[in-house]
Amino acid sequence: MAATSPTDDFQQTPTRLYSLDALRGFDMFWIMGAEEIFSKLAETTHLPVFEAIANQLTHPAWNGFHLYDLIFPLFLFMAGVSTPFSVGRDLEKGKSRNQLLLRVIKRGLILVLLGIIYNNGLNIKPIAEIRFASVLGRIGLAYMFANIIYLYATEKVLIFCFWFFIIGYWLLLKFTAAPGFHAGDLTMEGNFASYMDRCLLPGKLYLGIHDPEGLFSTIPAISTGLLGILTGITLKKTGLSQNKKVIRMVVVGIIFLILAQIWNLDFPINKNLWTSSFVLNVGGLSLLLMALFYYIIDVLGYQKWAFFFKVIGMNSILIYISGKFIDWEYTTQGFFNWLFQLVGNPYNVVVGAVCYVMIKWLFLYIMYQKKIFLRV
Repeated sequence: MAATSPTDDFQQTPTRLYSLDALRGFDMFWIMGAEEIFSKLAETTHLPVFEAIANQLTHPAWNGFHLYDLIFPLFLFMAGVSTPFSVGRDLEKGKSRNQLLLRVIKRGLILVLLGIIYNNGLNIKPIAEIRFASVLGRIGLAYMFANIIYLYATEKVLIFCFWFFIIGYWLLLKFTAAPGFHAGDLTMEGNFASYMDRCLLPGKLYLGIHDPEGLFSTIPAISTGLLGILTGITLKKTGLSQNKKVIRMVVVGIIFLILAQIWNLDFPINKNLWTSSFVLNVGGLSLLLMALFYYIIDVLGYQKWAFFFKVIGMNSILIYISGKFIDWEYTTQGFFNWLFQLVGNPYNVVVGAVCYVMIKWLFLYIMYQKKIFLRV
């Protein structure tokens, strides 16, 4: 469908971005089973193109970057983008900063709690056996601190804080280390962030001596949230044309990618430590994706193709935690085992992976039709 107004028009402040919901859904699509589709295609066909894609849908052991590393920080970035449209809108309506502060803290802590439940289930365990760090926990804490800064700071202060956290984190890891290691050691055992997590975090760490969602490496993750907030501020501005918003995101995104590669020479791109070069790398990619989705969906007006992703994006947290309470594999087998038998080896596993995603999507579509959304 064509756009209803010229792309250069200055528009009223939108209350919700279709592109943001679609991009969030696109992000979640890959971890709700799409990565398994390409993994199975690679296994069955052995075609280089599918093997290359499947490799990108894995995490490097330590240093380095695969596209799969983008999923988590992109979600946090988008949580930041939504802030000016939610918290900012409430500020404009007259709600006090203290009221919103309590809401932000509550939401952050609920996400931390959901993360603990996701990791450990609803089971009573000794503290030593509980993993407290989590993906949702990091999103909750980084979102919370980034939003607190947003509530009380100007745009210039937000920019300052973005750089302050990642430069400060770099200096901390560059001039410190775990006891017995030389300053600047960035190995799993020797780096200062993992050492601090071993000292501060109760319970168990995901890798014993290190947790990729640890407490200390949440510091630079706040900058990922702040970058999202700054992007949301830009998208909400009424005095800036839509095309200029897109250009700004693209230019900053490219600059960040270049800076990330330069910083990578001294402070390697590493998702496990959420290094400062990693923040710039995923920040640049997030900006480019946001610019692409915003331009196609909100500027040009082509929305219908993105409905598939919007359905996912409107209930992203629900589908993320659903696997702990719903046996999706059992459900898929129950509905489609006859189809797997018809297809036969070896492609039945590929069809199975596709059906697995579709069952989840149909569940979300029903929730969407009933207007049932999990809000935190």
